[in-house]
Amino acid sequence: MQGVTVKVVTLLEDPFVMVAENILGQPKTYKGFSIDVLDALAKILGFKYEIYQVSDSKYGSQLPNGSWNGMIGDLINKRADLAVSAITITPERENVVDFSKRYLDYSVGILLRKPEEKINIFSLFAPFDLAVWACIAAAIPVVGVLIFLLNRLQALRSSATQNAPQGQPANGVVGSGSLQSAVWIVYGAFVHQVALRIVMGSWWLFTLIVCSSYTANLAAYLTVSRMDHAIRSFQDLARQMEVDYGTVRDSAVYDYFRNKGTNPLEQDSTYAELWRTLSRNNGQDFSVSSPSEGIRKAKKGPYAFLWDLAVLEYAALTDDDCTITVSGNRFSSKGYGIAMQHGSPYRDLFSQKILELQEKGDLDIMKQKWWPRTGRCDLNSHASAHPDGRSLKLHSFAGVFCILAAGLLLACLVAGLEAWWKSHRCREEAPKEVTQSRVHTEDTATLYFKDPDTSPDLVELQYTQL
Repeated sequence: MQGVTVKVVTLLEDPFVMVAENILGQPKTYKGFSIDVLDALAKILGFKYEIYQVSDSKYGSQLPNGSWNGMIGDLINKRADLAVSAITITPERENVVDFSKRYLDYSVGILLRKPEEKINIFSLFAPFDLAVWACIAAAIPVVGVLIFLLNRLQALRSSATQNAPQGQPANGVVGSGSLQSAVWIVYGAFVHQVALRIVMGSWWLFTLIVCSSYTANLAAYLTVSRMDHAIRSFQDLARQMEVDYGTVRDSAVYDYFRNKGTNPLEQDSTYAELWRTLSRNNGQDFSVSSPSEGIRKAKKGPYAFLWDLAVLEYAALTDDDCTITVSGNRFSSKGYGIAMQHGSPYRDLFSQKILELQEKGDLDIMKQKWWPRTGRCDLNSHASAHPDGRSLKLHSFAGVFCILAAGLLLACLVAGLEAWWKSHRCREEAPKEVTQSRVHTEDTATLYFKDPDTSPDLVELQYTQL
């Protein structure tokens, strides 16, 4: 091929074919993985090429009248000698054009926006349903009232038989004679009493079961919440109903799902379900007209774009915000090749040189250039859960701190009301005669005098015993 100039038709598809920086007055130049492969073949075989973009921006599919559009149509109509881009080798295309050996494996991937972590400050209450929490809250006063009634009944019996004080049962339970004290026992961790063992034993057993169930469910809830629920396969995509999905209409991927979904011998019903969604309203509902439109739609979300895995990986690697991720099967019997006219003398020559590039590792070097393994964006950020665990963040405990703050504020409010109430009652019930209020350790006492004739105010007098 020394000195031969071939005409090449192409289609822009990152990172296979992209427009390089153009110099004013100079012909348009291109770059990309497919362009690197073409340049390597041109250097080895010694040919030159002229390249142009296909007019309809399509790879090539058969029309109802039997003709072909896109780059395949240009090859059939002999407007071009070669077609170089992210063009896949399919049986339908091989019937009308020739392909070289594949220079890159092909598989279909899923591009979608990374799931955002939902922040719930009351997530620690999630192990129990609202009805369970309500029943637990209702059980506290019920048990407290029952303890109060049983204590009162036992106190009356003890008073009648042993002349015991009304407020102190004979069994030694101190401070449980009032409803307030009985309810407070429910909150206690240890109760010093002999009677009411059945009630308190039942309550302790109830508390033990509730605490154990809460601990177990909380651990399971936090484990599940840490696991990633991203869509990883076509089966996951077909089962869910929250995310719409589509591909490019009248493309090789579109034909792939149509053939798999309408094949009666296909045992996996996943493809039939996917095809029903993709073909809804002749593909107008969810499918798009170009790969760039599908990528933009996936970035906005919620939308899953089905397309060539290599193209989707490059889009995820070069995303400015690293908000999209890729999943899919990386094992496929198909691949990308260089298309040429049917019966072209270049087929065997190109295939041989492509195999040589594979053997020397040149194709791997080119691939690493356009799909770096390490970069700003991580393609495998959703591939697995965090097996080493994660520490609980502040928002997980925010609800508990809010409840603690509310309890502290309520306690301060109640303390203020109690102080005001006791002060008000002391003013109303103060005796007219002199009363000794308190005696200090240094033999100091405070006397209060009330003069009903002159002033209702109290007059304080301190004296020290000589």
